[in-house]
Amino acid sequence: MKKMKNLICLMSVVFLVSCGSGNKVNKAAEDSIYKKWELSILDGNKVIEDQPIYLELTEDNKVSGFTGCNRLNGSYVIENKTQIRFNQLASTRMACSPAAMELEQKVLELLNTTDNFTIDKGKLMLNIGRRAPLAVFVEMSDNEIVNKYWKLIKLDGKDVKMSANQEREQYFTLRSDSSVMGFAGCNNFNGQYELISGNKIKFNQNMAMTMRACPDLDIDESAMMQVFALTDNYTITGDTLSLFVGKRAALAVFEAVYF
Repeated sequence: MKKMKNLICLMSVVFLVSCGSGNKVNKAAEDSIYKKWELSILDGNKVIEDQPIYLELTEDNKVSGFTGCNRLNGSYVIENKTQIRFNQLASTRMACSPAAMELEQKVLELLNTTDNFTIDKGKLMLNIGRRAPLAVFVEMSDNEIVNKYWKLIKLDGKDVKMSANQEREQYFTLRSDSSVMGFAGCNNFNGQYELISGNKIKFNQNMAMTMRACPDLDIDESAMMQVFALTDNYTITGDTLSLFVGKRAALAVFEAVYF
């Protein structure tokens, strides 16, 4: 009888420990949504914007972020671990370009129609039913080189000045999903990058570019693109970014621009 009681007690302890472990795993899975999430793909298309579109979800069921033109605030409810509903969404009333306003409307529509989510390998997918994801978000990077608008100010040691008829300044931006985008003076470009410990960086060698011709602009786009092909390390001092190859003089110097 004594042995039987001891066996029952042992089984009870094992059961309680197992239940406790299971709760911790579930809790950890639920908590993984409480982060800043940067929009990477919307309706199957890559999102390429000067400023990152993002959502921040907190444990007290608050949501905030930037939707393409305006700041957003509201609340959300999670039920049955994967069902989600956004409520009481309100935003500022700034006016932006038609393209930015159109994108923002799509983001707001996304939040108003989403009914469930999944998280896998650092990505948050917002869905309707069992269809393909409406949007894919990635964990927003807090690295100081990422999600900033870097304006070119020096190239090969020489100051860079815009031409009178230049569309916009030369710049680039790194996104949390390891993509890079920018403007080389006449054409837009995009590609991929990899950050390596020790302030090292590697850009992919085959950047995609638009094919515009700008015969009236005195800009050598290939010189800026060669910077990305050669760069293997960088330094940031305040709002100034310098790109290097080895320990030579800076290939290019950029300045952070805030909107």
